Amino acid sequence: MVMNGSLERLFHSYLDGTLSREGLAELNSALETNPEARREFAEWLDLDASLGAIAKGRAAEVEAVAGRVSPAATWKAALALAASVALAAGALWFWQGSTRAFALVKASTGATGLSPDEGLRGETREIAEGTVKLRTRRGAEVVIEAPAVFRFESPQRLRLVKGRLAADVPPPAKGFTVVTPDGDAIDLGTRFGIDVNENGGSEIHVFEGEVVARAPGLGDPRSLRGGEALAMSEGGGDARELRSAAFIQPDELPSLRAALAAGQETRSAAAAESLRSDPALVSLITFEDDADHPGVYRLVQGRWPGSCAAEFVEVGDHLRLTLGEGRDFAQLTLAAWVRLDRLGAPYQSLLHTDGWSEDNPGQVHWMINGDATMRLALRGNTLLPGAAGRHGFPDSLTPVLPEQGRWVHLTVVYDSTVGTVRFHLNGRFDSEVRQQVAHPARLGPAQIGNWDKQDRKLSGRIDELAVIGRALSDAEIQELHEAGTPYR
Repeated sequence: MVMNGSLERLFHSYLDGTLSREGLAELNSALETNPEARREFAEWLDLDASLGAIAKGRAAEVEAVAGRVSPAATWKAALALAASVALAAGALWFWQGSTRAFALVKASTGATGLSPDEGLRGETREIAEGTVKLRTRRGAEVVIEAPAVFRFESPQRLRLVKGRLAADVPPPAKGFTVVTPDGDAIDLGTRFGIDVNENGGSEIHVFEGEVVARAPGLGDPRSLRGGEALAMSEGGGDARELRSAAFIQPDELPSLRAALAAGQETRSAAAAESLRSDPALVSLITFEDDADHPGVYRLVQGRWPGSCAAEFVEVGDHLRLTLGEGRDFAQLTLAAWVRLDRLGAPYQSLLHTDGWSEDNPGQVHWMINGDATMRLALRGNTLLPGAAGRHGFPDSLTPVLPEQGRWVHLTVVYDSTVGTVRFHLNGRFDSEVRQQVAHPARLGPAQIGNWDKQDRKLSGRIDELAVIGRALSDAEIQELHEAGTPYR
């Protein structure tokens, strides 16, 4: 029997057009007798065809100039005809399954119905909540986040009906393919994410390396490299901004599992109940029930399995709300659990009251700047001479996105009685900015997400947002973070 290493050499020689007649006989023998060999050979052919389609323009030009087809290509075509006999003998291999698992369940965070080290072959699986980490036979690590429906069709082929996944693919698993309702994503040894929404629309996000996108609407296969993203559709592919925050990464899962095992979800719920009992609470938005939050956004999983968060993607995505019944607040604390992308937009809009007019001082605008620092702007306020701040507004010192695609806790405390704005990141004090003119904070109609389509949007998730009509102490903010963090 031909060993895996020998098979791989035969495959390479076949695709290079250098396979000898003796090698061809050996390859045909393996394909006739070994279902796994037929499966892997078909996957190699599929990858080669996609790469060839990407490069066919240049190849066609070269051959046109030469006025002939290369000998290697002629020999390769002859080999394809011979090998097709063996492939025809196993035409049903794709659906016959295997006694060996295509992938194993390596970890689960709040996902039921999947056991550690359980083997997955060709069955359809569904997870309603939580996250699961899988490892394919060739070592690709795949993290799938609920709600999701998927099935492995082979060790190198995963069909994602809905949900989102992040894949980390080592060189031995090159060619790993994710099939979506819109088309295929074929890995070339990289890290990438796939998002399939409830309507079947799919996006490919390449974090590192290269992925080949193949779909009827694209025409020829398209190469995507690190930092690029594409939405596949029947009308063609549309470029997207990279959304790293949309995907749970394989290296993030251990901390999420440890926090869940340590009881952080229960502790977080207790902290939320404590906030609800605070007489100064203006609003606590958890997104578990979106009936009172009109707007354009997507409900996805939050920090905890089965919980809800609001996700904002497109320019114009927003959530409408009314805060404080139009009252003014001498002190105000804003706190939120967010999972944000750093994009090219000048600002990420966290919470903006409607309007920004001179005759309405104290209007609150909370945002992330283009350099990922936090800003709290109140209409009519001015900085104390010499105070740190750009464009006349208080900004934090530390960027809030040291790592993209992680949950972070952002807090800003405003006190008009002493003229201070204090910033906190993940429970830690960052900086204080003093103001010369400090109007009481004015709330009312407001929105999360898009405020101005020109420069204020939001890309990412918000799990919990608290608006409190008093100044929380540093100790209270630290406890709020420690109680609510999904990491351990």
